[in-house]
Order: sequence, then structure tokens, then C-alpha cells
Amino acid sequence: MTNQSVLMTAPGEIQIVEAPMPVRKEGEALLELLYGGLCGSDLGAYRGTYAYAKYPNVPGHEFSAKVVEIGENEAGLRSGDIVTANPYFNCGTCYSCRRGLVNCCVDNQTMGVQRAGAYSRFITMPVERLYPVGKLEPKLAALVEPFAIGYHGVQQAMIQPDDRVLVVGAGTIGIFTMLAAKQKGAMVYITDVAEEKLRIAQKMGADGVLLNDSPEHFAEQAAQITQGDGFDGALEAVGMPETLQLCLDHAAHGGHVVVIGISKRHLDLDSNIIQKKELMIRGSRNAQKQDFLDLIAWVTENQQAVAPMITDLYPFTQAADAFREFAAGAATKLKVMLQF
Repeated sequence: MTNQSVLMTAPGEIQIVEAPMPVRKEGEALLELLYGGLCGSDLGAYRGTYAYAKYPNVPGHEFSAKVVEIGENEAGLRSGDIVTANPYFNCGTCYSCRRGLVNCCVDNQTMGVQRAGAYSRFITMPVERLYPVGKLEPKLAALVEPFAIGYHGVQQAMIQPDDRVLVVGAGTIGIFTMLAAKQKGAMVYITDVAEEKLRIAQKMGADGVLLNDSPEHFAEQAAQITQGDGFDGALEAVGMPETLQLCLDHAAHGGHVVVIGISKRHLDLDSNIIQKKELMIRGSRNAQKQDFLDLIAWVTENQQAVAPMITDLYPFTQAADAFREFAAGAATKLKVMLQF
């Protein structure tokens, strides 16, 4: 067997390179990658705008794979099983980890960001990070990780049935956040500057969409939906100061604001709005094991609900084309996926 990797050498530069065959250590499994999704953070690294990016690096942290070699394990995983994985490596000893908050470990090492990613034909992973997907189609299993990001953010928002919830950003994470909030019984509205993405979001179950073409038009739409009361929950899934400000401005008094997106820019903020509205503001980073397990079960039962998320599929050897065309057409593409 030979191995190849997708390597991002610099912003805008993608190569397919020969790579050594990984050697499985005790407690690890050798995996053959099946599908890998391009995340917004991968796109940000490609554009040179992602806060945590480093070069050169193998990108990728959302994927499905087949187990090639594995030892005895408590999970009962065997060769031939299809799995997805938790790609956020944590130290296990910091204050966050000691309290069970492993998703926000102070020395978090996410695959494809702070450490080598998954975009290779063969990789090794600790068995404890692998989750069998059962009857879930492998292509859809690669969607579980980005779904888990939005799902975890919704847990942070303390959403109640019949709440009016605003999701800012109708990209992959935003639409998954919308679907997760719908599971809570909320009325969920989503906004974006891209009309095509809003059309997809509405087809996938959004209760309403708001085109963010001007502050005045957005305010009119939001006031009509909420009768001027504001949204009970506002979840930011873009990573821009302007979109966080939108959440703060249109959250109800006593509402919840959750920040999922990652920005390199600072927000020039009149902080009085937080005090005036008694807003509850929380960050959301990565996801927990239970988020993955919950979603594997949900997506298995609702495969057609998430299938429209995949808008583009490329052989991994065409990764340079995939990144370039994703960057050029991000307004009309959701999940761009590589097939290994």
C-alpha cells in the first residue's frame, strides 16, 4: 500500500504529495479514508484569513474512514468497520480537561489546524476517538463532525420549545445549527448575504429566512418576525465582528447569544448593550463525545434531511481544484467533499 496526502504549503497553494505509510501504535487504529469535508476553517486557511492556521500542513478534520488494522478494544471495533472521529486532541491534564471540558482544552490540537489533518489515504487515530457509524452512509458520516459543531453551540444556547431563534450565517455550520435548534422545538430563522444559501436553508427546514442586504432591511424583517421583541436566542456562525454585532443588536432583553464562528478581527463594541439587555453570552468551541453519538443516531434516522448539504464532490487528487472553486464560489456552495 502507498500513501498520499493533500498538503497546504501556503495560502492558496495545494499539492498532492507522497507520504510515508503510517505505523499503527498500541491503542491506535490504521484507517483508510473514505470521504473528507472541506470546513470553513480549511477554506479560511486557504484564503489566509483563519486565526489558527499554520503552513505547511495537511488539512482536514471532518471525515469517514474504514478500519484497516486494529487491536483488541473495549469499543468492539474490528477491521472493516466504518467510523468517524473526534478530531480535537486534548491534553487530559489542564484545568478544562480535569473538569471534563475537553472540547476547550487549553492546549487543544485540532487535526488540520494545530496538528496534521486527515486528508491522506491512510492515517492512524487513537481508538478512543473513533465512533462506529453503523448503517449510516459513509458520505453522510463525514457530515457528523460539522453537525456536532452547531449542535454543541445549540446546547450552549439553552433553547426552549417555541423560542424564536436567529442563526447568523447559512453556511454548513449555520444550517446544521438551524437543524439542531429545530430539534429543541424552536422556531428557527436564518440570515445570510447569499440568497442561494437561504433558499437551501429554507428547503432544509428553516422556519424563515432573512436576507442581510442592509441593516435597515434586516431590522425590518426581524421586527416583523418578533413583533419588535427580539430573538430569544441568537447564534453567530460566521466569524465576523459585524455578524456578532447583529446578534447583540437583535437578541431579546434577557436573551442568549452564542459565538460559534472564529474571527481574526476585533469588535469595536459599545458594551452597554450587554448590560442594558442583560444578555447571556457564551462561546462554543468544538464538540463533545456525546454530541457525536447523539448525531450519529439522529442522522442515521434522518439521512435525507442532511443529504442536500453536500453540494460538490471531488476525487482527493483534485483537491487543488476543490479548494480553488470553493473559494471562488462560496456563496453558492455548502459542503464541498473529497472522495478518497
